[in-house]
Amino acid sequence: VAMLNSSLFYWWFIVMSDCRHLNTREIEGFPIPAARRTEDQLEDYEALTQLLMEDYRKNSRRKICEYKATGRVEYDEFYPGLSKPIIDEIDQLLAEYYGFTEEELDFIVNYDIKYRMGKDAGEE
Repeated sequence: VAMLNSSLFYWWFIVMSDCRHLNTREIEGFPIPAARRTEDQLEDYEALTQLLMEDYRKNSRRKICEYKATGRVEYDEFYPGLSKPIIDEIDQLLAEYYGFTEEELDFIVNYDIKYRMGKDAGEE
């Protein structure tokens, strides 16, 4: 779950998909070299996943819409951009796991940042 919420996976999704639909092929095609995982790494991913899911829930907003055809629809809207510091931690772990350089990690963490964080991201 941590990997699927990472900036690395977002980049993979943009490069390998139609940029609109997340299909099984993108998830199954995401390269995860199992032989490199250690028990400590798995525990780190699990802890960050828990932290991220709690942060997603904390920052979510309940939306209510009324439709003629279906009536009242309630759903939770999530804002992953508010959880970017946790996602960056996940990407830091992934960079170690995949052996990325600092430059490669910087590319991944900041990939498409203005679009992902909002048009004013990084502007002061």
